[in-house]
Amino acid sequence: MKTRILTSKEIVRKHHDIDAGGRILGQLATEVTGLLMGKGKVLNSVSLVAGDRVTVYNASKIVVTGNRATQKIYHGHSGWPQGEKEESLAHLLARRPTEVIRKAVKGMLPNNKLRDDRLKMLKIYDKNKDIRA
Repeated sequence: MKTRILTSKEIVRKHHDIDAGGRILGQLATEVTGLLMGKGKVLNSVSLVAGDRVTVYNASKIVVTGNRATQKIYHGHSGWPQGEKEESLAHLLARRPTEVIRKAVKGMLPNNKLRDDRLKMLKIYDKNKDIRA
């Protein structure tokens, strides 16, 4: 029996709409990461972007458990001396709720050349999206 190798012509992508309202941040990011990587598909390849497109809406209505809203700190640096920036999860969620979900999903994706291409298939909106059947 020969091993079947997936080619880029055989990739069939679906589109998933996910409502983030009332969902826990980590569980939502795990579900989105699995869809972006194509983990639930029969034909999956680690060397191709075979995942589905995902749209997440109501980003500001996510839930974090425990004291994570005040204790989780996002770090950044401007590149200049003394340019370190720190921001709590609660402050970032109030300022840019879509960035909280994007950072959580990016942290769960493998750190390789396909990560940026997989993140391009993720769209995050703060307001309720009009879903048409």
